[in-house]
Amino acid sequence: MATIFTLAVLVAAMAALSRIAGHTSYAAVVEALMAMSPWRVLLAVVLTVASFGMLTLYDLNGFRAIGQPHPWPQIAAGAAAAFAVAQTTGFGPLSGAAVRLRFYTPLGVSPGDIARVVAFVTLGFGLGLVATASLAGLAMAHTVGAIAGVPGGLVLVVSLLGLAGSAALVAAGGRRIPLPFGRSAELPGARYIASQIAITGLDLALSGGVLWALLPSGTVSYLAFLPLYAIALSLGILSHVPAGLGVFDAVLVGALAGHAPGADLLAAVALFRLTYQALPLAAAALGIALAEARRFASPAGLVLSAAGNLAPQTLAAFALMLGAMLVFSAVTPARTIDLEWLGRFLPLPIIESAHFLASVLGAVLLVAARGLAFRLDGAWWTALAAAGAALVLSLVKAVAVYEAAALAIFILALLLARDAFDRRSALFEAKLTLPWIAAVASVFLFAFAVLFFAFDHVEFGTVSWLRFELSAEAPRGLRALLGAGIVAGLAAAYSLLRAAPGRESPSDSDDLVRAIAIAAAQPNPGANLARMGDKRLMFSEDGRGFVMYGCQGTSWIALFDPVGPVDVWPELIWRFVETARAAGGRAAFYETTPEHLALYADAGLRFYKLGEEARVDLAAFDLKGKARASQRNVLSRGGREGLSVEILPAGAASAEMDRLREISDAWLAERRAAEKGFSLGAFDPAVIAHGRVGLMRQNGTIVAFVTLLETDCAEEAAVDLMRFSGELPNIAMEYFFIRLCELLKAEDVHWFSLGMAPLAGLSSSEAAPAWQRLGNALFQQGVPSYNFKGLRGFKDKLKPVWRPRYLAVASGASPMLVLLDATRLIGRGIREDN
Repeated sequence: MATIFTLAVLVAAMAALSRIAGHTSYAAVVEALMAMSPWRVLLAVVLTVASFGMLTLYDLNGFRAIGQPHPWPQIAAGAAAAFAVAQTTGFGPLSGAAVRLRFYTPLGVSPGDIARVVAFVTLGFGLGLVATASLAGLAMAHTVGAIAGVPGGLVLVVSLLGLAGSAALVAAGGRRIPLPFGRSAELPGARYIASQIAITGLDLALSGGVLWALLPSGTVSYLAFLPLYAIALSLGILSHVPAGLGVFDAVLVGALAGHAPGADLLAAVALFRLTYQALPLAAAALGIALAEARRFASPAGLVLSAAGNLAPQTLAAFALMLGAMLVFSAVTPARTIDLEWLGRFLPLPIIESAHFLASVLGAVLLVAARGLAFRLDGAWWTALAAAGAALVLSLVKAVAVYEAAALAIFILALLLARDAFDRRSALFEAKLTLPWIAAVASVFLFAFAVLFFAFDHVEFGTVSWLRFELSAEAPRGLRALLGAGIVAGLAAAYSLLRAAPGRESPSDSDDLVRAIAIAAAQPNPGANLARMGDKRLMFSEDGRGFVMYGCQGTSWIALFDPVGPVDVWPELIWRFVETARAAGGRAAFYETTPEHLALYADAGLRFYKLGEEARVDLAAFDLKGKARASQRNVLSRGGREGLSVEILPAGAASAEMDRLREISDAWLAERRAAEKGFSLGAFDPAVIAHGRVGLMRQNGTIVAFVTLLETDCAEEAAVDLMRFSGELPNIAMEYFFIRLCELLKAEDVHWFSLGMAPLAGLSSSEAAPAWQRLGNALFQQGVPSYNFKGLRGFKDKLKPVWRPRYLAVASGASPMLVLLDATRLIGRGIREDN
């Protein structure tokens, strides 16, 4: 529905713009562009630079508002790039939120803080837009009313209401306000809201000044223009059409139609898009590509490295813009003098072919842009070849120097950022989604309208498509648009209709052996849960890594991050997401770590905090000092109670298996519980015998045990299965884990993971999302055999470092449904997953 809405809005905007333009000719618009004063263009460029400088303050103020201030030099590049990309495209991986996640995550900013900054920036922009338009409307009510065709009194009332609403929100700063559907939200502090309104106001004054400087002198006063600009900008954003294409233009040209010639207005809007959208995006692409090519270990290098991470999204947006440029160029007349000059040196078939192929290559860039956003090696090669060929053809078809210059910048940026496109896969590995297809369709709809506008004097019903003459530009434009449209249409059809792979078969014993070998060679001990055999396995193309997952309903849920070297993670994440999508499922990653969330963002996944993992830093673990007095007392009392702890080497637990099973069965029976699976350990003698087991004895008799997950890296050990007999001293389990920490520390193990305290920190408020309320209920109440709330309290005694774990889900999927499906997977136990 969203796709249909976007296209319907664009068609309506095109129809409105056509009516507004009236009898304005394309030649008149070109003449107005050529007559534009260079000083006015220079002023527009200066104001653009100032505006983007102001845009960086949005994020600066946002971080301060959430209590996490960052220095301006550290965030400026990311903020500017986010706005440059978002205002040109603004959907999927090319949204401002996705770009910020990619930039700020390497700087150590948590996904939650990034989301709060994005929410603050969005709120601040909306408030600033309303406040600025209202102030200008209040000052120029009658003039604005006359321009918009409404009573000046109505403008005055609306402006007062806008100011009152903005003032009320500032006054409510720091408080919780009600939202629709029984929801509520806590506003940032009043001073941050007020400062954000001021920042947005200054930014709008500057960006509006860019367009106002390009309008004919005396068209309308600056103050009267600002409310109109704010309204046009708002409607362009709300339309969800990429860059507000057609919508922004129709609203603004319509409002000013009676105050300046239509050709001058259209020329000003076109030059505004070039100055305020195309130039910043080109500069961002080149600057970020340079940052990708130069990485340093210094603090400044950290920012450069973070900026380099934006290369895929920025170059994807640039490719989308260049593809549109080539298609638009193909449907507009070339300068007669250029064609005549070319005709002296080149035969007509060469010129005709160059014109047609340049348009087709524009369509190729539109399709390749999505692959660039997702770091596809195949998309990089395709874009490089298409841009290189288009650069030559742009000169052959019409001596299009500006097009060639833009393509040259793009090619240079691609070459500088080569290392960023490290996913070895074909162009169509990243399936075209409906929003992306809608964006491409928007380009062709706009190009169709431009074609008819540029050749409004031609009777297309009588035009011969096969007329080949140097002066026959209308047939040439029709052929070019048809060729590009066919290429884009075939690409979309192939992407949408290609055969979906079925579910992968349950993994066999050979796969399990491969997975165990990979798990042993990497640092994450949780990867050993693959030994349980209750999960499917998806291996990387080179066999160096894998994803372990289960299927429940339409949910494809991967456990933890991919296993193996980090350089194979992007491929595995993407293959898993695309395979699930192609099979009609929804992909999710359960218990992902915060360090590599940007990789999931690249694949279009969203994040929800799932819980927190308790990890004891054994290097810093020490029982000395006043703070550890209670734990020393526990050890003393445990000794008096006859308790002792040992860690059996791998294989040695077989001799004690009968006693371990006896303890396990009694533990389950006491809680009326069954074995769990997927992310929780279960009593499997073969799995237990393979690894090391921690035992606690009382007077020589085994009374508790934990199975340890470890790898050959010996960096970290993790608790898997924990079972104990019913009658133990109340300090017994604390004694057990303190002694385990001491024994592992003596072996130079760095971290001891006590596992998750699932669903901690989630809101129980009626205003919270349903998935959070579900999670909180599970956390607060526990389940018969897994008391999560008590579990966290117990783990806190060891003073661990709490690391957040996330649920990453595909865009559009409900986190609550995925969480319920994950619960069902865990509840299956260790039976075969069919």
